[in-house]
Amino acid sequence: MEFVTLGRSDLQVSRICLGTMTFGEQVDETGTHAILDHAVARGINFIDSAEMYPVPARAATFADTERLIGRWLQARPGLRERLVLATKVSGPSRGYEWIRNGAQDLRAADIVAACEDSLRRLQTDHIDLYQIHWPVRHVPMFGGLFFEPAKDRPVSSIQEQLEALQRLVQAGKVRQIGLSNETPYGVAEFVHLAERHGLPRIASVQNPYALVNRVLENGLDEVLYRHQVGLLAYSPLGFGSLTGKYDAAGFEDPERPGRLAIFEGMRKQRWARPETLAAARRYNALAREHGLTPAALALAWCYGRWQTASTIIGVTSIAQLDENIDAWGVTLAPELLAEIDRIRWEIRDPAQ
Repeated sequence: MEFVTLGRSDLQVSRICLGTMTFGEQVDETGTHAILDHAVARGINFIDSAEMYPVPARAATFADTERLIGRWLQARPGLRERLVLATKVSGPSRGYEWIRNGAQDLRAADIVAACEDSLRRLQTDHIDLYQIHWPVRHVPMFGGLFFEPAKDRPVSSIQEQLEALQRLVQAGKVRQIGLSNETPYGVAEFVHLAERHGLPRIASVQNPYALVNRVLENGLDEVLYRHQVGLLAYSPLGFGSLTGKYDAAGFEDPERPGRLAIFEGMRKQRWARPETLAAARRYNALAREHGLTPAALALAWCYGRWQTASTIIGVTSIAQLDENIDAWGVTLAPELLAEIDRIRWEIRDPAQ
């Protein structure tokens, strides 16, 4: 496994990060612990979670993923020091009334309290990378296409959020901070305010990056490069669409169930749009033409991009975990990369 320094931080992370949003919903505690053990054995030292996990988010399972990870760590003395453990505080309510009573803001006190809760659930005295899951201000995200000034409203400022995160860093409860689902403006503003006021500097941003969603290349990648902020690429397999499991039978194949098939609500998301599935079929066919599995093509492409510091993979079995890690050694020929770019030119980013 290769390792990289995350942004300007002191965090040395594996180039593959284990995402955990399936733990506690699609994967039970025994399976969760087995996958975590195997990931560590395969050289992964970077684990990403969130207070709102597992997904789909439900009041009954809120924060269960962190609890499962906490019990796993407690049963393995000495392992915590070898890991880079990341988690996230949820942004303003997106209909999740059980998170801070559905508050439409994320105040400094909320950030501090959420971190304290995560520390208790994870059964650790510090979080290596603490991230804001989505922006407090109005921005197009999770499938939104446009910024709409009419939806802008007064919320806690970026400086206030940074000051709260500084309190956690100074207390030794957080080592580094990061963002998720952010825009070029947001990343640049977090960096500028940190430098201007002597506040913690973001080490990373966690955004979608996949064959069916390369929006990051429309300006955000330059911001990350120039400000030395690491990209944690999520959904490299487009919620399963880039594995080929939905190519023939759509969501009806009982032999290859996935999140989009199991959870009807997820089929309203960008990853299940007809345009996204049609694009995925083209990339999946291209993979087969070149003797690759669709997943190997999609992952090797993401692993090999200069934009990517670490790629977050989400799995429900050890077999999936091995397949995803094994794709690290796949090299895509220049001719194949050119074919990928030709398809993208035609269809652009249907899962934006």
